[in-house]
Amino acid sequence: MIEIQQESNYTPAGNKKTFKYRLYEIIFKSDTPAGKRFDLLLIFFILLSSLTVVLESLEFFHTNYSLYFRIVEWILTILFTVEYAARIYCIRNPKSYIFSFYGIIDLLSILPAYLSVVLAGSQYLLTIRILRILRIFRILKLNRYLAESRYMIRAMQNSRIKITIFLSVIFSSVLIIGSVMYFVEGHVNDGFSDIPNSIYWAIVTLTTVGYGDISPVTGMGKFLASMLMILGYAIIAVPTGIISSEMIAGKKEDVEQKKFAGRCRHCGSSIHELDAVYCYKCGTRL
Repeated sequence: MIEIQQESNYTPAGNKKTFKYRLYEIIFKSDTPAGKRFDLLLIFFILLSSLTVVLESLEFFHTNYSLYFRIVEWILTILFTVEYAARIYCIRNPKSYIFSFYGIIDLLSILPAYLSVVLAGSQYLLTIRILRILRIFRILKLNRYLAESRYMIRAMQNSRIKITIFLSVIFSSVLIIGSVMYFVEGHVNDGFSDIPNSIYWAIVTLTTVGYGDISPVTGMGKFLASMLMILGYAIIAVPTGIISSEMIAGKKEDVEQKKFAGRCRHCGSSIHELDAVYCYKCGTRL
């Protein structure tokens, strides 16, 4: 599984009784009491930090409690900075964490506070810390759901040519329809005063968003709009079908490559890759 495989590369070298290894187990392992407590405490601080940023944006709280919010935020920022440094310190290859998804998110979660010293208003970007709540998947033993993202990423990569062609057709269509609507509606409707505005209307109508800020008034314009609305339903289904078919094909390919590698003592599943360490279904060590 994705996160388990990633964290296996973090294990520090040396004696397991060293301080560095114990720190690694607390920070990166959620299957120990200390690791669970650390993750729960971390999530609490993340929620607290995000809450202070949201409340501070309200005029009443900003006017009356701005100083307290800033004190709390700086305390949390220092804690997150120490945590980030500890993660780098306790692993064998720091680059494997620094340039990982979580490593980048952790860094982005502390940078805005320091940027706020020289750039006013950037502290509100601290709401990005809410993304770090993704770590809760480790506590709830939902790592297997993270593995499913592989199928989506692979499906998007495999269908990129089809999607590119599809988007090219859509771009050409809204350009043509927008130009036609400018010709049809432009002389009687201020909303279609130019081709860019007409293209904007075509995109809003084709995606079935329907803001209603621009609408046709002539008979021909309404007829074209009706055709575009009907076409919009088909347009939405095309990319969904392309990606879904690729996901199904990718999952089928993975299933065909899996072989019997021992039965899981927890859930009884018996289909795993030959080099599997954890059960793909429940996460129990094989």
